[in-house]
Amino acid sequence: MDSDTLWVAFGLMLIFEGIFPFISPHGWRDKMAQLMVLEDGQIRFFGLVCVIAGLLMLWWLG
Repeated sequence: MDSDTLWVAFGLMLIFEGIFPFISPHGWRDKMAQLMVLEDGQIRFFGLVCVIAGLLMLWWLG
């Protein structure tokens, strides 16, 4: 993997992260408010699931 691939992946991440607040700022704000009431353990579990899903995708594509 060269540095260009890493920059492309970073650019795609920024695009996907920016779509929802751009299209629906009110909906995005509501979802963020819902996240604020979650317990630390719930947020950590979600983070763990995302990390595992990302690792599985990299393994599958690699």
